[in-house]
Amino acid sequence: MRHTSLAVTVAAGAATLLIAACGSSSSSASSSGSPAASAAGSSSTSAAGGSTGSAAGKFLGCMVTDTGGINDKSFNQSAWEGMQEAAAANSSITVKYLPSTSQSDYVPNINQFISQKCGIIVTVGFAMGDSTQAAATKNPSQDFAIVDNAYPKVIKNVDSLVYNTVQDGFLGGYLAAGMSKTGKVATFGGAQYPTVTIYMDGFYDGVQYYNSKHGTKVQVLGWNETTQKGEFTGDFTNQTKGQSVTQTFIQEGADVIFPVAGNVGLGAAKAVQTADAAGGKVNMLWVDTDGCVSAAQYCKYFISSVTKGIVASVKASVLSAQAGSFKGGDYIGTLSNGGVLLSPFHDFASQVPASLQSELKAIQTGIENGSIKTPTKSPVS
Repeated sequence: MRHTSLAVTVAAGAATLLIAACGSSSSSASSSGSPAASAAGSSSTSAAGGSTGSAAGKFLGCMVTDTGGINDKSFNQSAWEGMQEAAAANSSITVKYLPSTSQSDYVPNINQFISQKCGIIVTVGFAMGDSTQAAATKNPSQDFAIVDNAYPKVIKNVDSLVYNTVQDGFLGGYLAAGMSKTGKVATFGGAQYPTVTIYMDGFYDGVQYYNSKHGTKVQVLGWNETTQKGEFTGDFTNQTKGQSVTQTFIQEGADVIFPVAGNVGLGAAKAVQTADAAGGKVNMLWVDTDGCVSAAQYCKYFISSVTKGIVASVKASVLSAQAGSFKGGDYIGTLSNGGVLLSPFHDFASQVPASLQSELKAIQTGIENGSIKTPTKSPVS
């Protein structure tokens, strides 16, 4: 069964929204429940499909990671969890992946899976958009899904999974402004990609909305939605850069930090932890996944996480392919369909004022019914 019951109608031109995840990252930590990659670069759950395809009666679901790897605490890890959940939900499905260490791996990895006659090939990240499109066009009977990329024109054998993170980013910005004691909050990205800046746009505008409602002047360091200028570390792996940038923000007075930078965000968390140990009162928001799950060691500093439903949408796409009900097209995760959301407050459940929690619920309703406007897309760099 496909996830079209959750999908919103895609208006003309919506495929160019480029609403997606932050860039790739890397980590040595294992993903939840996932085995480490073998020397051959693949991994499987359920019954092993072998290196040349699936066993008799088995449906083989295959995934190509972006360069961050399977344990990036972000979109690669979430996509793999979706693959695993599909296998757990249907015993006839087995899943495996190939890691990409550079963009030059995309095409050979995809071609390797085509030769293995995978039932569906899931590619992760907008950077694989061109490679996926070329393979899908050349192999029209092969089902594909791609996380964090949509095409101007629907490709019949590609399921495009994208997420309007400007909506939950808006909630995150409002929450940050409401929790700030210094009147300064900060955000930064790994690189200035539309898939990063859409989060930052939402965060920035959420702060401005809080100011308009409360007569405050909370400042956003690190990003200006109007000028599209801000702070970027240049990659999604260097935690030292994230720590340094965050230390600067803290020195400038920011007390809530929102990194949109994959594993670089762990450096931000380290800086927050260091500030806390020195008596500072600094907290943060995590991105993509629930930080209290994916980076539990820093949960005490996460007010919430600006999250997307990659796991559920990838799972649904794999299940639809196995069931023979696959249809290419656009799935856009929104607040309305549960494709984007704020994670629970966890340790902050008693610290976020009830009035602020009530305001957030009202804002979510307003975004869902259209009475509160958010930016429709992140500008293409």
